[in-house]
Order: sequence, then structure tokens, then C-alpha cells
Amino acid sequence: MSRKVTLVAVVLLIAMSVFGMAKQPGLWALYDAQIKTATFVDLTHAFDGTTPVWEGFGQAKFEPAKDAEGNLWTCETTDNFFRATIYTHVGQYGTHVDPPSHFCDCDITCDEIPCDEMILPLCVIDITDKLVDEPSHQCSVDDILEWEKEYGNIPEGAFVALRSDMYKDWQLDKDIRNFDNFKRYPFPAWGMEAIQFLYDERGITANGHEAMDTDTLGCSVEKWLLAEGHWQIEVLRNLDLVPEAGALIVVSWPKPFKGDGFPARAFAICP
Repeated sequence: MSRKVTLVAVVLLIAMSVFGMAKQPGLWALYDAQIKTATFVDLTHAFDGTTPVWEGFGQAKFEPAKDAEGNLWTCETTDNFFRATIYTHVGQYGTHVDPPSHFCDCDITCDEIPCDEMILPLCVIDITDKLVDEPSHQCSVDDILEWEKEYGNIPEGAFVALRSDMYKDWQLDKDIRNFDNFKRYPFPAWGMEAIQFLYDERGITANGHEAMDTDTLGCSVEKWLLAEGHWQIEVLRNLDLVPEAGALIVVSWPKPFKGDGFPARAFAICP
């Protein structure tokens, strides 16, 4: 090793020591250097009893948990009441995960999706400019190739989300509930060839979108991807606040045994 290289290494070690990086074990240094200062974007809708849902399922119910006499629970040691709520809703409610078992007879359920698939590179395919002339545009392979001309090939193992800005018609935090427009049919969606290209040619791990369904082709696109052992996140939001390339997505959900869907929490970590 040359004297110059050795000197550079020593300077770097001193700098890391001064700023505390050398003392950070494992991934803590990475967290301090990049993650902690990143921008976090919530991709998840809050849900309540008015949340749009497939009419066959019905709305969620939130009810306070009570004792056998119908009284709110109290804590015996302090004589103070505490709150607990019974949530009654279908698995496919609000922002949610669809595991393969949702549409196929297989063993890949909510609890079978591995944790290492829950943090992935995030690619956002923005089709909003095409919706001006074609409000129900179906994402095509050409749309994906157009994205790749700008950012390079979609990385293997990525999560690919379809941005349509549909979420802006339903935002509980802003008291916006334009359900008629949000639940319109047809709607901006994935085309079959686009989804097959992403999984078969690019080897992505999962996909997501803002609508309640994957496609307007009788759920044939959704049936295909789930039957092939893939999973997806439906009813995302805030994709317009995330860069089209360069961010990470983190998704998690409860772990019902053999569960075939559940509300999920998704967020993006943006540079």
C-alpha cells in the first residue's frame, strides 16, 4: 500500500472516529448516515366505517370492547378505564396486502411472505399525463420502457407501483370523500402484458396501485399474478410525493395464520 493511500485511510478513520461512525456497530452507521436524514412518505390510507370497499364485503365496524355486563373495561389496580376496540372488517380493506392465497389454492398466505420481501427498491410508473386524454389508461409495456429510458432497467426484486393520483379523491385526513370518482369503472389500471413483463422479464418481487383492483379485465391480471405466486399492495396513496426511482418501500402487516389478506402499512424512504 502506498504512503498516499495509507494517509487517506488514516484520515478517514480519524474522521469516522470524530463523527462517531466508527463506534456504530452493524447497520447503525448506515442508519445515521442515510436513513435518519431521509424523507419518509406514508403510502397508507387511514380507514374507518366509510372507507371504499367492494360492495360484497361491507363496511368496517369499530366497537368499544366491553365486559360481560356491557361496561367499559377498567384496570383493577388503578380503577381507571382503558380503551380497547373490536375492529370488524374484511382482510381486503383500505390499503391492504393481497397474498397469492387470495385468488388461488396455495400455501403462500400473509404469514408465509418472508420479511426480506418487505423492504424493496421502489419504482413508480407515473401514467398521470396519459389520463388527460385517456382517463382509464391501462399501463402498457411501452409505459414501462419509457420509464426505463429515463432511469435504466427496473432492478430485479423491485416493488413497482402504478401512480394514477386516484387517491386524491379519498383522503380522510383532509376530509375528502369523492367516492363516486374513486370507485369509477373503468379506472387507470395495469395491463396484462405490462404485469407479465414486470414479473417475467424484470423479475420484480411485488406490485402496487392506488385503485381497489389491479385491472379492469375481470380481475384476470390479478388472478394471473397471484396464481404465479406473487403478492401486491392495493389502495396506495401519496405516490406523487415519491421519486420515480431511487426510493425504498417498506411494507408490513399483521400475521394472521393462513391469512388471505389484511390491512397493511406501507411507507417510502426517499433520498
